[in-house]
Amino acid sequence: MESQTQSEDRNAKTDFDPTEVRLGLYEHYKGMRYRVLGVARHSETLEHLVVYETLYDNPLGKLWIRPAKMFVESVQVNGAIRPRFRFIGQDNLP
Repeated sequence: MESQTQSEDRNAKTDFDPTEVRLGLYEHYKGMRYRVLGVARHSETLEHLVVYETLYDNPLGKLWIRPAKMFVESVQVNGAIRPRFRFIGQDNLP
């Protein structure tokens, strides 16, 4: 049986609304573009993870995941606060 502390830890990782991440095209604050394919759950922690692919040639890989909370957070760039990933539109590709 799961202890209350384990249950609280699990809930802390799931207090994210997956509708905060829309499917479609995004631009990273460094300028590269990505397609969000969906929001998945980690099988052990239940943490929400954004599944996305690069829209450029990346020798390190095509598909990536990032914790959803990190995906939607803002970052400071040259003194300005910007979204880490900015939604730029619906994806019309299959």
